[in-house]
Order: sequence, then C-alpha cells, then structure tokens
Amino acid sequence: MRTLLNILNFILGGFFTTLAWLLATVLSIILIFTWPYTRACWEIARLSLLPFGNTAVHVDELYPENRNVLSSSAGTILNVLWFVLFGWWLCLSHIITGVAQCITIIGILPGIANFKLAVIALWPVGRRVVPVELADRLRMPTDQRFNR
Repeated sequence: MRTLLNILNFILGGFFTTLAWLLATVLSIILIFTWPYTRACWEIARLSLLPFGNTAVHVDELYPENRNVLSSSAGTILNVLWFVLFGWWLCLSHIITGVAQCITIIGILPGIANFKLAVIALWPVGRRVVPVELADRLRMPTDQRFNR
C-alpha cells in the first residue's frame, strides 16, 4: 500500500516538491554559509519523494545522549535563517501541492502528507528521516524498545 501511495504522490505533484528540495540542496551547496542545511535538504528531499513509510524525527529522539546539540540557540538561529532563505517557499510549494492533491478524491492521503511536509519545511534543522518502524520503536518506553 505504501508503494502505491508513493507512486500516487509522485504522479500528483510530489515530483515537483522533490525538485524544489533538490534545488534547495543545490543552493545550500553553492552558498557556502548554508552548508549546514545540505544534509537536512537532502534527507527531506527523500521524504518528499517517498512520504509513506518514512517520517522525520528530531535528532534528540535518535541520540538522547547528545541532547541539546542542535536544539540549542545555534539550532534556532539556523532555523530562522533557513526560514528566510528556503523555508517559506518550500512550505508554500507543499501547501499548493497538498491543496491540488486534496481536490481530487484519490489524492487526499498524499495531500495530507504534503501538509505535514509543509510544517517540516519551516524548521528542518535537527531532523532526520527514518523508517516509520524505527520512529515507532523510538517513541516506545525505553524498557520495551529492544524487546521486540
């Protein structure tokens, strides 16, 4: 089912949002002072291409021992700079694509996925794209994580 929904998302506009993320990735490489964004751009481009079966989690959930590395004031400054340079137009592209997808009945689920991506597009610093199963395991109580 995930594969079918990913193909549907791709056909109904997900391709264009993925291209927008790839453009942001290239721009973050060209502008030297935006290199810290390159990894986030690349990972979220992958999420934009395959939104079903993957999710974005905060780095604090993945590496609790390194808490506050990217969620500190430096991470906030990076996110504000991101919003000014890239975030607003990437968010707008996901909203437009999501509305266009929701107009059709078969595009409602990909449209909802694009609305979720629009929120991620605003503040991506400190997020990593992981499979949904890993994210579910990370959100379990610590004593149950590795008993599965």
